[in-house]
Amino acid sequence: MTRVRFVALGDSLTEGVGDPLGDGWRGWAALLAAGLAEEPAEFTNLALSGAQSRDVAERQLPAGLALRPDVASVVVGVNDTLRRTFDLGAVAARLDTVYAAFTGQGALLLTACLPDPGAMLGLPGVLARPLARRQRAVNAVVHALSDRYGAVHLHACEGDWITDRAMWSADRLHPGERGHRQLALRFHALLAASGDATGPAPSPENDVPAPTRSANLWWLATAGTGWVARRCTDLLPQLITLAAGELRHHARGTSARLDLRTSAAVSAALAALSTTKRPEAA
Repeated sequence: MTRVRFVALGDSLTEGVGDPLGDGWRGWAALLAAGLAEEPAEFTNLALSGAQSRDVAERQLPAGLALRPDVASVVVGVNDTLRRTFDLGAVAARLDTVYAAFTGQGALLLTACLPDPGAMLGLPGVLARPLARRQRAVNAVVHALSDRYGAVHLHACEGDWITDRAMWSADRLHPGERGHRQLALRFHALLAASGDATGPAPSPENDVPAPTRSANLWWLATAGTGWVARRCTDLLPQLITLAAGELRHHARGTSARLDLRTSAAVSAALAALSTTKRPEAA
């Protein structure tokens, strides 16, 4: 019997950051792979920390297609929102390309929308709101494209797990082992309901004890500070500008205009894709 081939693309979430195993990471995708069929799937994780949609489309996609997977997960976008170069239209076009390529090969596509990074980090409202709009916009694009390509889509931006600190690692942006298990369980439930997962569901319980508070603080003081600094160096100047815009609109009572602009940007990004002629339609 041929084993199911599962390929995972994306960023640090799919790489498994927050769920250590030996000298590396495991993560939700590896946990899910063990339950896709009665025999664990032949699993390849191409996700890398820091990856943006461009990295997935240009680097991970060719490698993933070459493996001819039966199942392909594509979960990316948060790092795009954390960059000053954020371009929703470009993100939508890249995701459309990646989704089309895998489904064109006959792979079952897995996607997810993700929580707002500003809220997860506990940023002040004036700083968090611009990031929230960006993440909502990316999620709206992912929703629409997931429908278009018949993906199995997980609403990971919803549910009690988001506010449960036991689910998250010290950096507040990546799930801990329990959070990764929750993602794997929720994906498995969706796949089992459609008959696409026939193996055992992942266990919700940790293999190892959760990190202590002192271990979390040590991580933040060492590796964590570097992780945040690398992103803030790029994002912070623009985030301050966006926050100033938030304050101006709030003072004028015109904050709703910012939400309307975001909705218009989503509509424009999707409309641009609908006018693009795809190879399979030629």
